[in-house]
Amino acid sequence: MTLSDLNPFPVKRLSAAGLLVAGFYLGNLLEAKELNFPNPLMPGADPHAVLEEGTFWVYPTWSRNGQEFYGFSTRNLKDWEKHGPVLRLADVSWIKEDGETAHYAWAPGIVKAGGRFYFYYSVGPQAKTPSRIGVAVGPGPAGPFRDCGHVLVTGGSGFEAIDPMVWVDPKSGASYLFAGGSAGAALRIYELGRDMVSVAKTLPVETPQNFTEGAFLHEHGGLYHLTYSHGNYRDSTYSVHYATSPSPTGPWRYRGPILTSDATHKGPGHHSVVQKPDGTSLIFYHCWLGVKGEGPYRGSRQICVDRLEYDAAGLIKPVVMTGGGN
Repeated sequence: MTLSDLNPFPVKRLSAAGLLVAGFYLGNLLEAKELNFPNPLMPGADPHAVLEEGTFWVYPTWSRNGQEFYGFSTRNLKDWEKHGPVLRLADVSWIKEDGETAHYAWAPGIVKAGGRFYFYYSVGPQAKTPSRIGVAVGPGPAGPFRDCGHVLVTGGSGFEAIDPMVWVDPKSGASYLFAGGSAGAALRIYELGRDMVSVAKTLPVETPQNFTEGAFLHEHGGLYHLTYSHGNYRDSTYSVHYATSPSPTGPWRYRGPILTSDATHKGPGHHSVVQKPDGTSLIFYHCWLGVKGEGPYRGSRQICVDRLEYDAAGLIKPVVMTGGGN
């Protein structure tokens, strides 16, 4: 397609002003094309996404038997390669120490530090015994990841040890583990040891307004944005809300919802944010597609991605979900 294909006048007849208009039109067309994401990306839930050397990696809750973790990679958000399993619960030495017979691989997160990749993951459910969070280490985003040999965090006393997310603060060099939610709906933040596989201390933190689970932290314009899920994941109340702070550990100022159900996307949530080198940001999340009513829904959730944008004050705008029937 040439510029003349986009304008009723031949290019050679355009004035300088006309060229500016045509350029603006082309820019808007390309931006619209970029916003037309190929949603849904894949079946799954709880997608933790990162960008490593131009390749997007997504680690979801996705396993036919609930006992394994996989990674999925792409350079164009359309053609995906499946990796793994990158970690099996059967290879984790401490899994059966709680005496339970059933364990499930839930909601992982990954971070790169010191040239290695640290894979944090939830082991549920929290029933007779508390849920737990483990960490495994690998040489690259495709793993394989080897568990460090011990539990990192154990739930209990109203706290459910699920949904780990680690933020390495470039300003201080400190690494923070965010975790918790669901039944207890309590957020906890831990400062990790320099080895990334131990807890140095538990930090005092308030649980922000409307927090249910799935905390994720990113920084934009000098402000820390704590985004998280609210509601019941099986119905239309599931959504993403957020709070801000000048510090990665709060105190939090509640800012409201940014991702809520619409006519075709129900219960969007448990997300992650990828900040691209060109300054744009993407939000990966799961939702229910092809369902009606307010829920509860049944079947398979779908992973989607859309633009995350900020207003003039640096606050997150409500996310417009694309694809999946829109």
